[in-house]
Amino acid sequence: MSQAKTYLYSAAVVLVLAGSIAYHRHQRNQELDTQRAVKQEGLVPVSLATVESRPFRGAIPFTGTLLASNRAELKAEVSGRLTRVTVHEGDRVKAGMVLCAQDEDELLLNVKTAEAQLAQAQAQAAQTRADHDRAQMLLGRHSVTKQAAQQAETNFNAAVAGAEAAESNLGLARTRLRKARTLAPFDGEVAQRAVQPGENLSPGQTSFVVVDNRKLELQADLPTEAVALVAVGMKATFRVAGFAQAFPAVLTQVSPSVQPDGRTLRVRLEVPNPGGRLKGGLFAEGELLTEGTLQRPALPASALVTVGREADLFVADQGFARRKRVGVGQEQDGWRPVDGLPLGAQVVDNGRDHVLDGSPLRVMAAPKKGN
Repeated sequence: MSQAKTYLYSAAVVLVLAGSIAYHRHQRNQELDTQRAVKQEGLVPVSLATVESRPFRGAIPFTGTLLASNRAELKAEVSGRLTRVTVHEGDRVKAGMVLCAQDEDELLLNVKTAEAQLAQAQAQAAQTRADHDRAQMLLGRHSVTKQAAQQAETNFNAAVAGAEAAESNLGLARTRLRKARTLAPFDGEVAQRAVQPGENLSPGQTSFVVVDNRKLELQADLPTEAVALVAVGMKATFRVAGFAQAFPAVLTQVSPSVQPDGRTLRVRLEVPNPGGRLKGGLFAEGELLTEGTLQRPALPASALVTVGREADLFVADQGFARRKRVGVGQEQDGWRPVDGLPLGAQVVDNGRDHVLDGSPLRVMAAPKKGN
């Protein structure tokens, strides 16, 4: 009986496998038939995106340049030969880290010499203090002359003065060593290294530029018509070349007066940059978002390939692709407003890389999100 069950189970497995193979072969044959039909008819398989009405917050356009909130141009304080350079451009640094040093060996030796001289002077001062105290005690007992006690006091005062002078010399030696070393003023990155080992530096000569890109700021000039609309705390989005996505920013400062040209108002926006992807100096183009919303025709941002504030796309028109250039606004919640297309118009989404103006289209089902 158990052997009969085994045969039955084996037969069932074989039937399931055979059915699965037949099903997948049928599916594959259908796909091949579709591809052959498309090739013969010249149809380009695409999926379409539909222009929809979406709510968008009012926006004030702006352009500006990203700047590091913390940026320091480090310069030599004293003249000397550069004996040590510890970093290269792009290196991460910690606050207080030595970036370079001038005549370091000689200055270190001067510090050690001054420390030894101070220790010697302090020991001599301690000895003369003991001699002075002993002389004063003996003078009270009339065991020494007044002249001898005065001499002990003079020796003590001279030794104290010598110790103070030695301490000042040590301070000067340490100051020279400190000024001969260029230190990182804060945690950040080396944006520029302008010196090489062995080079003679002069006071005021730039050696490094250190920036902290973890927080950036964006200076932008707005039209004076926006004076009544802007306020600290407003949110903004902007784009920079080389990145597909938009970045957030917050308005932190509004100039108390318009620029001398009388046509622009300067504002400052704070840009979080925890991963350090954005860099100072990049040109940014964005929009400040105002209160309230406005319904506008829009397309998914993923369906648009933009250049500045324009996009070239293909509109599906009676089964054919028609090239069209439209104006676009900043992305909000994955959608971008478009100018020049009516609601309900359909544009090529997936497959646009294979489409030309006038190509016949075969509309396929849009792929599921996340697949």
